[in-house]
Amino acid sequence: VPWGVRVAAEVGWRMLVLAGAVWVLMKVISDVQLVVLSFVAGLLITALLQPTVARLKRRGVPRGLATATVFIGGFVIMGLVTWFVVWQVTENIDDLTSKVQHGITDLKHSLLNSPFHVTEDQINNIADNLSKAIGSNTKDITSAGLEGVQVVIEMFTGILLTMFSTLFLLYDGPKIWGWLLKLLPGAAREGVAGAGPRAWATLTAYVRGTVIVALIDAIAIGIGIYFLEVPMAVPLAVFIFLFAFIPMVGAVVSGALAVIVGLVTHGVFTAAMVLVVVLAVQQIEGHVLQPFILGRAVRVHPLAVVLGVATGSLIAGIGGAVVAVPLVAVTNTVVGYLRAYSKEQALRAAPATHAPAAGEGRASAPADRVGAGGTRE
Repeated sequence: VPWGVRVAAEVGWRMLVLAGAVWVLMKVISDVQLVVLSFVAGLLITALLQPTVARLKRRGVPRGLATATVFIGGFVIMGLVTWFVVWQVTENIDDLTSKVQHGITDLKHSLLNSPFHVTEDQINNIADNLSKAIGSNTKDITSAGLEGVQVVIEMFTGILLTMFSTLFLLYDGPKIWGWLLKLLPGAAREGVAGAGPRAWATLTAYVRGTVIVALIDAIAIGIGIYFLEVPMAVPLAVFIFLFAFIPMVGAVVSGALAVIVGLVTHGVFTAAMVLVVVLAVQQIEGHVLQPFILGRAVRVHPLAVVLGVATGSLIAGIGGAVVAVPLVAVTNTVVGYLRAYSKEQALRAAPATHAPAAGEGRASAPADRVGAGGTRE
């Protein structure tokens, strides 16, 4: 068998084994997707809240009290933000609906008077086709509504799992990490023990930096669309904040949503101004805020970000897209540390490998004094 074919075969069957292992892992994750995403969400929230718990403990606050205070405060703030967004949407939905209807009418007149030679019959045909599509899919819409009860139950289950995970990670995080280390083989335990704190530091820096950048984006764009008199500026700002946790894709989606609301409510000029505000803030974010706030510790190549977000969204939807980038950043940190650790271990072992064995020097000295006839000189 030629050498190249033999090497290709050996690499091939190993790749098949790895692909099979990855497929089984993905299958297991998809079956318990709710549990995995809830735990990961709890891990991300813990990375955001844990520095505050540590700060309180350094000031003499008992661990239980510090954990309870930060845990309750964090989830109360998130609940108040959610309630505020829902309240704003319900308060402004009627006004937005009327403005959307007027905006669609104005858009129809603009298309009729545009140089694209769009006729009223063509516009009416598009509207009729949309109505027929909705009517033909009534059964699907009804079944989706019935399945909505299951979705609500899963959502509350996920929220409870996330809260419990966050609580125990905040309170017993070091003990849980020590227990996980005991499950590893002794030879790998030292390297993983060194990689763990570095991975946690990267995750904490990513989450806190992303929250700060997303908050600045939401405030800046929210102020801009508020002065442009776009309806529901506050809910749109909150959506911009939430979508900022999906790198690249989230900024495009949230910005497009703000532009569409400006288009259907106030026309093309307002939509263009909203687009200018969104692009300006995103340029400042990409070139100033992210390098300054996130720093080099969590810097990931844009290609890795795009591929990670795409893969995560294909595997687990929006939750996978949110988790993908911190997972890539943590993996990059861990792999870099383990590579440096293995090199350091190899350098430490190198002198011992080439050093003479015990007693080797004493045994060779008399042998040099043996004469050609085999008698000792």
